[in-house]
Amino acid sequence: MSDLKPKKKFKLFSAILTVICVVFVAEAAAPVAAIGNSQYFWWIFLMITFLLPYGLIASELGTTYEGEGGIYDWVTKAFGHRMGTRTAWYYWINFPLWMASLAVICPELIRIVTGQTPNTFVSILIELIFIWVIVFISFYSVSDSIWILNGAAFIKVFLALLVGCLGIYVAVTHGVANEYTAASLLPSFDMKSLSFISVILFNFLGFEVVCTFAPDMENPKKQIPLAIVTGGLVIAAIYIFSAFGIGVAIPTSEISTSSGLIDSIQLMLGKSGGPLVAIVAFLFLLTLFGNMVSWSLGVNNTACYAAENGDMPSVFAKRSAKTDMPIGAAIMNGVVASAIVIIAPLLPNEDLFWSFFALNLVMFLLSYIPIFPAFLKLRKIDPDTERPFKVGGGKGFHYLLVTLPILLIVTSLIFIAVPFDFSSETLSEVLPITIGSIVCIIVGELIIIFKKIKK
Repeated sequence: MSDLKPKKKFKLFSAILTVICVVFVAEAAAPVAAIGNSQYFWWIFLMITFLLPYGLIASELGTTYEGEGGIYDWVTKAFGHRMGTRTAWYYWINFPLWMASLAVICPELIRIVTGQTPNTFVSILIELIFIWVIVFISFYSVSDSIWILNGAAFIKVFLALLVGCLGIYVAVTHGVANEYTAASLLPSFDMKSLSFISVILFNFLGFEVVCTFAPDMENPKKQIPLAIVTGGLVIAAIYIFSAFGIGVAIPTSEISTSSGLIDSIQLMLGKSGGPLVAIVAFLFLLTLFGNMVSWSLGVNNTACYAAENGDMPSVFAKRSAKTDMPIGAAIMNGVVASAIVIIAPLLPNEDLFWSFFALNLVMFLLSYIPIFPAFLKLRKIDPDTERPFKVGGGKGFHYLLVTLPILLIVTSLIFIAVPFDFSSETLSEVLPITIGSIVCIIVGELIIIFKKIKK
């Protein structure tokens, strides 16, 4: 009996909740709500043109090529190690940038919960604690963190439903905050709206993370597509409902891009909502931990796997002797994110959350571009490999599934990272994102050069 392997803990229900925890991003609600009434068009349009193709392709690739490499493995098999290195680097570097963006809003959440405003030193200390708690948790396997992922998923759903219900209540009792006309529901093509479209794409990404958990699953070939489909449908419904609640209750001009969910509840409840707002802020803080833990497990595994294949710096290949977890990548997450939050007070941009979050968006979206053509390439060069889940349709349909997401990603990248005028306001907001993106891309190319990756 001692030779029997222990039963896997990661069941289908946990896989579905993990998809919700990973993909549903509560802190991204504010920038999307700032689009205004046209957000409903963009939600529905991008669900059809991006979420559906991406979900189908991720399901096929994830069940066909199981393992810890995730999107790096798919791209490397299709296009070689150079492109695999770029994908792994972009995919990894986005995470400490994202972690830093969440860390900088933690002091404000602590202020709402405790009623005390921390000074600069205490704020940085809070941010560092947030970062290194996540790093420590990511030293352990996903099956040991199921309770965190499941708990965060339930809290996220609760908060989204709360925002939606409160919004409807406020609209019924005090009137609708924003004018709903046929014209207002049509897509807006102003710079602000188009730059925030990338946030909706970000809200739809992450299904492939569950694929990196395949070794911890009982039946990944069945669990992965079911988790992606079920989780995707639930997430889409939650997004639409919470977006509607904010849209009918809060004037678009009053929504903050850095703390929109909390601001929304404060505006809905008014002065009488103090205790509930504090509870919501605390729960929101917990979801941030859940988000980071779920993503760290997937991102670290991908970076470590790439390093073990010689496509990332060797520090990322370091694993724990006890748990076999990728502690090198985890520690590097902490180092980079810590450096960012320490220098953040010296930066001129007041909205640090959006600055770091936007740079994270650029690198994150860049890492996804090769996935879609990789789907076609692998169909061509590796047709004999069994595909437990196979996307149906002919070549024309497959090319459509690949082309639409790429066009949407490239368009969103242009509007978020390229300054279209040289006004001081635009340059102060966009230029740091442009420069940061260029620096990150150059670092990726230097890795290829120093690692002497030839193909």
